[in-house]
Amino acid sequence: MLLAELEVFHSRPIAPTRRVAIGVAVLPTTPAPGFGGLLLSGIVAAFIPEMDPDLLDDLTRLTHQVEAGQRIPQPRLRHRLQDDRVGLTKCGHRLIGTGEELLFELHDSGSPEPNVLAAVYAAGRLDPTVRPAVFAAMRRAMHWRAELGPEFVEYLTDAKATTNWSTLGGRDPVVWALGILGLAPEANERKVIQDRFRNLLREAHPDHGGDADDAAQRISELTEARRILLRG
Repeated sequence: MLLAELEVFHSRPIAPTRRVAIGVAVLPTTPAPGFGGLLLSGIVAAFIPEMDPDLLDDLTRLTHQVEAGQRIPQPRLRHRLQDDRVGLTKCGHRLIGTGEELLFELHDSGSPEPNVLAAVYAAGRLDPTVRPAVFAAMRRAMHWRAELGPEFVEYLTDAKATTNWSTLGGRDPVVWALGILGLAPEANERKVIQDRFRNLLREAHPDHGGDADDAAQRISELTEARRILLRG
């Protein structure tokens, strides 16, 4: 199931004038940062290790300027944002839900800067009410240096109440996790936990009857519960 998508158009790295444009952008953000915010953060995390380190400070400033809705002089990060896509190369980035996990399908094309820039500018087109949460996740993703998988989603949502069990009435994390997965205290076998997680994750997806508005939050809770019960 397609959960989020972003098309990026960019000039070839050898072109004298480096350009970037945004194509199709399917970026749901309810509840924020939503699947759209996860995809944009994944793009940032995947491409930023390849960027020129001298551009990182400017990138951070740019995220705050775009979040605030400021007018952005061009070019930025050596690339010019434009609407015209003629002569540009297209690459597509998608977030897919398989019923059991989230998969980042990122097209590695061209230099990293236009992909990161496109993610930032796409986030700037979102509703102002969700921009802070989306940009917070993207700036957090700038420090990620590993594969994009369940741990990455946990990392992005670590500070949120959906995964911060310590704010849930001071309950023991294992008790909280068992409650989220609907397991008895004696159900501590790895296979039992994994099977229960997969079944609930499948039910949470909209294509299996789950509430589309609550899917991101529910998946985040289930993922954190599994992590707690399987750690160690």
